[in-house]
Amino acid sequence: MIELKNVERLTVKRGIQILKIQNGISKFILGVLAIFTTLVLIKMSMFYAENYATVNRAFNWGSLLLALILVGAVGYFLVKVNDRNKKINISILLGMLLIFMIVATTWILVVPQTQLSDFGNFWTRVPGVFNGDKLYKTDNDYFSRFAYQSGYMAYVLGVVKIFGYHIFAIQFLNVIYQALILLFTYLLVVKIFENIKMARLAVLLLMIDLDWFALNSQASNQYLGSLCYLLTFYLIMQDKLWAYILSGVTLTIGCLIRPIGPVIVAGIVVFALLYTMFENGKFNYRKPLKILLSLMVYLVLFSLAGWGIKASGLNAYGLSNYDPEWKFVTGLNYQSNGTYSPDMDRLIDASKPRKVMSKKEKAALRQEITYLNKNNKWLSLFINKVGGLWSQRTMATNFTGYSQNHSAKTVERVDYLGYVGSIILIILSWIGSFVLFKTKFSNNLYLLLLPMLAFAAAQLLIEVQGRYRIEFLPIIAILASLGLYRLIKEKDF
Repeated sequence: MIELKNVERLTVKRGIQILKIQNGISKFILGVLAIFTTLVLIKMSMFYAENYATVNRAFNWGSLLLALILVGAVGYFLVKVNDRNKKINISILLGMLLIFMIVATTWILVVPQTQLSDFGNFWTRVPGVFNGDKLYKTDNDYFSRFAYQSGYMAYVLGVVKIFGYHIFAIQFLNVIYQALILLFTYLLVVKIFENIKMARLAVLLLMIDLDWFALNSQASNQYLGSLCYLLTFYLIMQDKLWAYILSGVTLTIGCLIRPIGPVIVAGIVVFALLYTMFENGKFNYRKPLKILLSLMVYLVLFSLAGWGIKASGLNAYGLSNYDPEWKFVTGLNYQSNGTYSPDMDRLIDASKPRKVMSKKEKAALRQEITYLNKNNKWLSLFINKVGGLWSQRTMATNFTGYSQNHSAKTVERVDYLGYVGSIILIILSWIGSFVLFKTKFSNNLYLLLLPMLAFAAAQLLIEVQGRYRIEFLPIIAILASLGLYRLIKEKDF
């Protein structure tokens, strides 16, 4: 009897120790998040001061102030509406989704149909592929260097096969994916915070962000990819065997469409180790094994997909990355703050073999690293890259070709209004990141935060563009919804 009590005491003591360690790790993650959002806010303020604060002041400051007032007013309404009536909740959600789809569809009808940059690379090759042409001519062409893009190319070909060579099909599907992203953002907030009013705010803050949805006019892989990753997180949170298996399928589709799988998988693995292996101070082997099952499904299906791409003749290189140096060469270029710049064109020559260009890229990479070491510029580069990726415009409106049929003044104003949505998200997510310390929420939140932080860390070393944050804006919107909810509840306007 005495021995049994001693065992129980020891078990309880170990459980308390495990909980303390887990709580310490959670606070550390929240601390990193708070530092991250603070840096993003500071860099946003600097960018705004340099580019908008002293020019077109009446329009810039006036529209920003008006946007803040409108968001506050609509947010106040959404918080004050009763959330206990299921019909009202569904009606509000469907109403917001319908409004968004009308606006987003109008956007794709207003902007030019021209497909630019990498998006054009997908769309313009479609007729040739159906006529028997290969995706690449040399081993140093776009689709031989970045064979992992073949997954999305297969999707584009599939859409054209069904709907014909009409870009509107791709565009409207993007609108549908965006609406579903809003839906799952709503569901994730409810699942994590059990707060329907917050969920409404998250949808509101994301749907008004033109910086987020403007790219729907292009053959972009970011919206379908983002939807698949959010669905993967949501399925894992269901903690059902069928959901874990299905999450492996959605994770595979996400990685095939938008190849940022390694950071997503890394975040899921860390979440499994920290928050599912030990629950309430007790060891739990079942949940980690279920997540392992999900990852095994992903690995098997992704391998089969790579084999299928090769077997189909679409790309003999499968889904591999045959130019890993490129992302690092651009990402570690201090002069361009880790973004692509025209002076990089010297490293792009499809007529030369990959071996030749690979040597040039490696030499350029060594030069970049040497420069950073000699001048102690690593920290400065990392801070600037955080600003470029998370604090500045996503440049989504730039890729629409909007300037082709509108005046320079109109384009400038549309670009700014798009950025206003980002500004609101940045400010409110910063507030939300600090509110988290005093808020009760499910540990499932870390399933969202860890992949986002892993992505932010990985981007410190490789090429960045403002639009690369699009997949994670739903998570930013969730943080922002907490910030706005707290402001409304405390100030009560």
